[in-house]
Amino acid sequence: MSSKRRKFTPDEKARIVLEILKEEKSVAQLSSEHGIHTNVLNRWKAEAIQNLPQLFVDDRKGITKMKNDYENQINELYAEVGKLSTQLAWLKKKSGL
Repeated sequence: MSSKRRKFTPDEKARIVLEILKEEKSVAQLSSEHGIHTNVLNRWKAEAIQNLPQLFVDDRKGITKMKNDYENQINELYAEVGKLSTQLAWLKKKSGL
């Protein structure tokens, strides 16, 4: 008999990790309350602490870079369309169409 693996939403994980960080109850107590192995809870806690600095990163620079790359790509495509249009017109003129 195989049991189904439980899946936790990010909200559930965050709520449980927040309980761990409050330190009102031990990890073992929270483990038994939620029916999750202590190793899993410790892994979630470590991951949360590791990724905590990313909450305070200003990502506007990344968005600005993406926007500039997008605009450059559009300009390159317009230049290519213009070049191909000119070549087509020249070919039509030379072939007598």
